[in-house]
Amino acid sequence: MTAFPVKLARQAVETFINSGVVIDLPAEVPPEFLKPAGSFVSLKIKGKLRGCIGTVKPYRPTVSEEIIYNAISSATKDPRFSPVSKEELEFLNYSVDILTPEEKVDSISELDPKRYGVIVRSAKRAGLLLPAIPGVDTVEEQIAIAKQKAGLTANDKVELYRFEVTRFQE
Repeated sequence: MTAFPVKLARQAVETFINSGVVIDLPAEVPPEFLKPAGSFVSLKIKGKLRGCIGTVKPYRPTVSEEIIYNAISSATKDPRFSPVSKEELEFLNYSVDILTPEEKVDSISELDPKRYGVIVRSAKRAGLLLPAIPGVDTVEEQIAIAKQKAGLTANDKVELYRFEVTRFQE
């Protein structure tokens, strides 16, 4: 059985791509998905990333609403990809990460790329990498990718933050 967040993300994307309508919250939402939290929705086709957009902090009253809007954004607004087409919908696989609040860390020894996602911040730039990404095995790799996503160089000094996720995927 597919978990509620994945079903919700799929329904949001399919409805929006097919009709341009943002779905309402379903009548029955499990209580744990009525709390506010940040979330990321990742879309893949045959194992290759097709879109990934999220929020570190909640901007909507419930994580369910975050999932709806992040799913649609992942399918239509990820600047790395063109918007998902109707023809691609049947091939999409969904992953939804629900984030814990971020916490500042003072040392890379407090990070673990399998357990924690990382956020790097420098002045007005920030980059984020989710945990447990295939092929990212060290803290150094994780930080380097997050810096690259933020448009920072390897030598730029950054503040480090970590967070955990609960991942739901097909």
